[in-house]
Amino acid sequence: MSYTHKSTFLVVISLLGLFASFLFLYNPKPDLPVIAIANYGQVASLDATIAGIKDGLADKGLVENQDFVYEILDVNFEHTLIRQMLAKLKATHPAVLITLSTPIAQAAKSITDIPIVFSDITAPVEAGLLTHENSAQNNMTGASDRQNLVAFLSFAKKLLPQAKRIGLLYATTDANDQSLVNMMQTAAAQFGMEVVLVPIDSANDVKLRMQAFKNKVDFIYVGSSGPIQPTLPTIVAQSARMRIPVFNADSDAVKKHQVLGSFGVSYYQVGLNTAELVYAILQGKEIKTLTPSYPKMEDHEGYVSKVVADKFGIHLGAIENVTVVE
Repeated sequence: MSYTHKSTFLVVISLLGLFASFLFLYNPKPDLPVIAIANYGQVASLDATIAGIKDGLADKGLVENQDFVYEILDVNFEHTLIRQMLAKLKATHPAVLITLSTPIAQAAKSITDIPIVFSDITAPVEAGLLTHENSAQNNMTGASDRQNLVAFLSFAKKLLPQAKRIGLLYATTDANDQSLVNMMQTAAAQFGMEVVLVPIDSANDVKLRMQAFKNKVDFIYVGSSGPIQPTLPTIVAQSARMRIPVFNADSDAVKKHQVLGSFGVSYYQVGLNTAELVYAILQGKEIKTLTPSYPKMEDHEGYVSKVVADKFGIHLGAIENVTVVE
């Protein structure tokens, strides 16, 4: 074989290999249904939701790579990449598309020919995903992560009985965050408490904007905000300098002794709730018949870090239905 023919042959083989790789990427098991998961980014709450989805489907007897395959992508919290990610997942022709967080679910509304199950959405009506809270909308239903903030504040007051002022960061571009503001203000009013709001336009604002809480709040609450949760290490560092306790929506930061406590929805349970809807779709149920899921009180759980409590001189005593992390 001449050098020219040999080179041509190698190029052809390489191109065929690339083409085969492309087919594998976009249709890894053509005979199996694809469950596509569009994730905002890797953060503890979203990771726990995905774990709940996987375990929930496994509990139903569905075996990955035997009954279905997963295609999971995230945009590392970069809004400009969301449409591109959704296009890649749509190209897999999924049986169902799961969208994690408000920005992802809102962008996915333009997809009308695939069943969509949203997850980790606080207020799906306010976010424009549903018209009625308890009814599927077109090709979309889902599982909310709505917190019971009255229960949270009752928990917080047991740790900080003198607390009157709550610090709350919120992303101005996120519908979830505006719903959180409204919910927190409503809950705080029941305790005669004040909510001190600090708006965040981008993650880069957090370090500087945190100074607005200095000597103005008794504790800071970090909700399930997609834009703000990834900045938790910055929030923790700045609040420590100002000697302000922090509560987080997710318990992972408590278990790592980053924040004082959490009392909220188990994101693993939200994943299990999501799996129930996905399973129904895989079983042939029409999505318009699937009622959106909202957390029950028993889906909430409380955690307190003894390490952080000791730093603030907080005596824990006995708190019912709360796990103390030593």
